[in-house]
Amino acid sequence: MVLMAQRGSYAKGVAKREEILATALEVIARHGYRRTSVRELAEAVGLSQAGLLHYFSSKEELFAEVLRKRDELSAAATKDATPLAILIDAVRHNAEVAGLVRLHTQFSAEATDELHPAHAFFAQRYAELRERSAEAIRQMQDAGELRRDVDAVTLATMTIALTDGLQTQWLLDPSIDMAAHIEALLALASAGGPAGSER
Repeated sequence: MVLMAQRGSYAKGVAKREEILATALEVIARHGYRRTSVRELAEAVGLSQAGLLHYFSSKEELFAEVLRKRDELSAAATKDATPLAILIDAVRHNAEVAGLVRLHTQFSAEATDELHPAHAFFAQRYAELRERSAEAIRQMQDAGELRRDVDAVTLATMTIALTDGLQTQWLLDPSIDMAAHIEALLALASAGGPAGSER
């Protein structure tokens, strides 16, 4: 009976944690993370601040988990697409959720500090994103869609860097079409793009 009670308690804890993340995603997307307090999130899920921090050790850890959850939901919604298509779709979607873009932009910069709670998350995220994007680029090169004289890892790194830089510029000037700029970069690397059409 004790074991069953423990399992039930664990399942309830996981469900509550997921509820908190879902609520935080919605609230932060709408208001931004600097305008979102732990108290506001706690009240939205029927908890005290202390109760919410039972599931997350700090506000920073909570927000890092919000970004992880966002990535999980994005991947699940586009599981049959190529990594580059997923990236472009995600950038288009980001134009509708400025609060999450601001959270990602500010947190990724702060997380360059090795002591930041989100440091490991961002380091792993960028490494995996580079690897997946490079593999997608290699597949496009094999299919004759992208030039073979462009190193796949280099192009993947440049595409990710462009994405992050565009997000910063877009937060300052929402008229910028982020997805169009990424597509323009890939067009430059296309098999029929500038500097030859080597296949």
